[in-house]
Amino acid sequence: MSSPAPAVSVVIPNWNGRRWLSQCLDALARQQLAPAELIVIDNGSDDGSVQYLREAHPSVSVVELGTNTGFAHAANRGLEAAGGELVALVNTDVVLAPDWLDRMSRALLAEPRAGAVACKMLSLADPSVIYDAGDILRRDGACEQRGRFMPDDGRWDLPGEVFGACAGAALYRRSAVLELGGFDERYFAYLEDVDLALRLRLAGWRCRYEPAVALHAGEGSSGRLRGAHQFLVVRNTVVLVAKSFPVRWLPYVAYRQLGWVWHARRERRLAAHLRGLAAAIPLLPEALRERRRLRTHARVPIAVVVPQRPFRGPRAGGHPAQMP
Repeated sequence: MSSPAPAVSVVIPNWNGRRWLSQCLDALARQQLAPAELIVIDNGSDDGSVQYLREAHPSVSVVELGTNTGFAHAANRGLEAAGGELVALVNTDVVLAPDWLDRMSRALLAEPRAGAVACKMLSLADPSVIYDAGDILRRDGACEQRGRFMPDDGRWDLPGEVFGACAGAALYRRSAVLELGGFDERYFAYLEDVDLALRLRLAGWRCRYEPAVALHAGEGSSGRLRGAHQFLVVRNTVVLVAKSFPVRWLPYVAYRQLGWVWHARRERRLAAHLRGLAAAIPLLPEALRERRRLRTHARVPIAVVVPQRPFRGPRAGGHPAQMP
C-alpha cells in the first residue's frame, strides 16, 4: 500500500513580483501533489501585486508586511504562518515542474534527519543551462552553486546529499528551521539560506538533493534592492564568516577577500565593494557573540560540515567564471 500524500504549505515571499506571479501560481495549480495552502508574504509591493492576488487568486492567503523587510524576514513570517510541517519556499520568478512538490516532499520524508531538500534549478530563459543544483560552502567563505552556467547534460540527475539548498525553490522541515530561530534576518537578502543551511548541518540535520526541476529567472527583483545584489553578498559573506568560521580558516578567507577586492577594482566596482565591507562592521559584534553559542550546541564539527576542497578549478565546486 502506498503511503498517503504529504501535506505541503507553499510560501512565496513577494516584493514587486507582479510580472512573475501569474506563471508561478499557474505552475503551482498544475502540481501533481496539490499544495495544502498557498501563502504570499508581501514586502510592501507597489506594483499591484496584492490587488492582483485578491482579485485573481482569492484562495491565496496574503500577509501584507507594508514595507520591504527583506527576504529573510518574509520567509520567517511565512514559516510561522504555515500550517504544515513541510514548507516549500518559492520565489515569484520560479516556475515549478508538475512533479516538483510530490518528489521533493517524498525525498524529505524518506530521510528522518533531512531538514531541507534542494532541487535542480534551471534557467528560465534557457532551460538547457543549470542555475543551481545544490549549494556548496568552502573554507574561504565562498558559497558556490553546483553546476552554475553548465549544460543540463545529466550530471545533476542523481539524488543525493548536498551542503544546502537555494531558498529560491526549496523544501524545509518547518520544526527544524523554527527550532534554530529561522532565517537570520540581519542578512536582509542573499546568503541567508547559506547561513541557515550551515546551522542546520551543525545541528545534525542533512540536506537532500532531489533533481526535480524548477525554472528560475534569477534576481527577478534584486536590481531594485537597497544596495543591490553585490553589496549584500559582500556584506553578508563577512557576517557569515565572523559568525561561524574557526580562526584557523582566516588565511583562506583573507585569500578570497583579497581576490574579490582585486576583481572589484579590475571591474571598476571597488567603491561599491568597499561599502559592502564597511556595512558589515556594525554587524560583527553580535555575530562574534553568536560564535560561542553555535560552537556549544553544534552536534557536528564544522570541519565535517565544510570539508576541505580546492579553492580553484573544477573541484572547487562552482562555475569557472567565479574561480579566479
